[in-house]
Amino acid sequence: MAHDTQVASSTLLQKAALAVAATFALVGVLGFIPGITTNYDQMEFIGHHSGAELLGIFAVSVLHNLVHLAFGIVGFVLAKSFDGARAYLIGGGIIYLVLTVYGLVVDRHDDANFVPLNAADNWLHLVLGIGMIALGLLLGNRSEHRNVGRAV
Repeated sequence: MAHDTQVASSTLLQKAALAVAATFALVGVLGFIPGITTNYDQMEFIGHHSGAELLGIFAVSVLHNLVHLAFGIVGFVLAKSFDGARAYLIGGGIIYLVLTVYGLVVDRHDDANFVPLNAADNWLHLVLGIGMIALGLLLGNRSEHRNVGRAV
């Protein structure tokens, strides 16, 4: 029953962080499934030469998939606390905005593009960054945290 109490006392912020973490973990796993990832046989461990694309849209490599999995695992761990969930969403959002800028500045075919990024990745990273920061700020209100478990 302790699990039920823990779930019931989770804040909306923590639930949002868990949902984001689960999405990252799922994307990381899907990146390793042929068919869901097109040109699977062209997947490289690292670098811009990887021809694999998740859903035929987003450039991926083994490293890229592992980063998604790691980002998901970190989110699962940090979502256990209110402050951790907020840090995961806001900090992760900042990381994805930086990654967006990196993807826009570094040419897709440049050796500096160590995690394959294409235009679809850049747009997705921009949306993820803004969305994660928005969730962290909007749901990270301390008053919500203090009111968890109180009768309305």
